[in-house]
Amino acid sequence: MAVTVLLIDDDREFLDILAERLTIRGMEVTSAASGRAALDLVRDARFNVIVLDLQMPEMDGLQVLERLVALDPAQRIILLTGHATVSRGVHAMKLGAADVLEKPVDIRELVERIKTVASAPRGVGANGQAGQPSGPLQKGRGQGLLQALRGLFKSGR
Repeated sequence: MAVTVLLIDDDREFLDILAERLTIRGMEVTSAASGRAALDLVRDARFNVIVLDLQMPEMDGLQVLERLVALDPAQRIILLTGHATVSRGVHAMKLGAADVLEKPVDIRELVERIKTVASAPRGVGANGQAGQPSGPLQKGRGQGLLQALRGLFKSGR
């Protein structure tokens, strides 16, 4: 059975290209160009994974994330952002994001993260605890945000 993915991004061109690339890789993709459109779709259908842009007009990704989790606390959501900061990444994870990846993301990495998140039991994170994120906080390229956080904690900052 194909992984069902909901893509949410206000950049139509990016949305179309990413949908095409995921479809070629055997995923069933639905797209939404706004948070409000995505919330309407989620009320009527279930998706294995939601890939959500952080920076959007009207309702940003964190607001959409909060509402998606309110509708279904076990929903698996990967946040994609071109504006990653440690604090926003941590906040997204606390709200229920399964993963945070930075744009531009390598398509192979995104596909792998989608499959990993989709295969995790609903509501159980990678560490086996209920209510925890389904995967590590990471960045699409370079040093991941999780590694940066670990460095901060080790250094005692």
